[in-house]
Amino acid sequence: MGYIIIGIAVGAGVHGYVPADFMASFMGKDVWYSVPLAVLLGVPMYSNAAGIIPIVQVLLEKGASLGTSLAFMMAVIGLSYRKQSYLRKCLNTHSFLHLLGLWH
Repeated sequence: MGYIIIGIAVGAGVHGYVPADFMASFMGKDVWYSVPLAVLLGVPMYSNAAGIIPIVQVLLEKGASLGTSLAFMMAVIGLSYRKQSYLRKCLNTHSFLHLLGLWH
């Protein structure tokens, strides 16, 4: 429940105080590096799916493209550093590298 409240608070803060042109300048459709940047911004964050939805909604309203917003959401949910540290404790090295796509 706490992640949902934090997500709503962050979404409200971005909605109220961040100009639309600012978000579109680096997360818009015309910016070629928007998806890698969204992933890099999302990996250090930690949230669940319900907590990230209000943030993604505000990103879309402020001019971020749909693909960039989805990449950000998936990075927060699936690639976060905290979840990787949990998986590292559960998996052996070969399985962990395979999960990250670094081993075939």
